[in-house]
Order: sequence, then C-alpha cells, then structure tokens
Amino acid sequence: MNVKATLSPEDLARACAEAMWKEDAASKGLGMEIVEIEPGRATLAMTVQPHMVNGQRFAHGGFIFTLADSAFAFACNTHNERVVAAQGNITFIRPGKLGDQLIATAREISRSGRSGIYDVRVTSGDEVIAEFRGHSRAIGGTWLPTADSETKQK
Repeated sequence: MNVKATLSPEDLARACAEAMWKEDAASKGLGMEIVEIEPGRATLAMTVQPHMVNGQRFAHGGFIFTLADSAFAFACNTHNERVVAAQGNITFIRPGKLGDQLIATAREISRSGRSGIYDVRVTSGDEVIAEFRGHSRAIGGTWLPTADSETKQK
C-alpha cells in the first residue's frame, strides 16, 4: 500500500503524528497534548506545572523551548519522512507563569530536499511568550509503510 496515494495530505499528517506520538515519551512525560495537526503544521499545548518554574517563579525557559521544539518536530514530520532538528533558536518575549496553558503553533516556512525551516509561536492566552525558529533535516525512513518499504521487505 502506498500511503501517499491512499491518504489525503491531512490524513497522512495525522497518521504520522499518531505514529510519532506513540514513541514520544518526552512530550507525553511533560504533559503535552497534540491540539491540531495539518501538513507542515502542528499545535501542541502544555500547562506550566510547579516543577517547571525557576527561582523567579516563572516557567523555566528550557520547558518553553521543549514545548516549541516538540511542536516543530511534529510539524516537520507530517510528510511521512523521518526528520530531526538540525538547529533551533528561541527568543523569550514574556514569562510564562505557573498554571498557564502554553500553546505552541508550528508552521512550515520552507521545505526543500532534506532541509526545512519552521517557525513556532508560543502563546498564553492572547500573549506571545516566545518565538522559535527551527531548521530540520530528513534522516531517511518513514513513519508509515510505503510501496518502496514494502518492496524492500519482500
């Protein structure tokens, strides 16, 4: 079965996210939830828990980065290619606070060959908390079986 030929791009994106989510102990362990998946896009949510605040009593930047990085990862893996981060950069704009539900919305900016660029906005309500830019690299392999992978297995 060639999944690209049998699934719509939206269904393919969701199926890839489901396959990836099964293996993602880090995102699940931090209480993240997938809110929405589309081709080249992903929205994840995470509530700031007591163990996520720093000495200033704000959300530790590392947790905000991790949420943005997870949204980035899900967005760049929606095309049934296994993709990893090559580089990521974040700008913190406002602090997240204990109990805030942070929403990270990732969108594909460019995808060419094995490389991609994705922007992620992290918000709490109407406030922008951080802006993240990630560069991705395809590493080979797929999340779902393809006609090529089935031929190789026979």
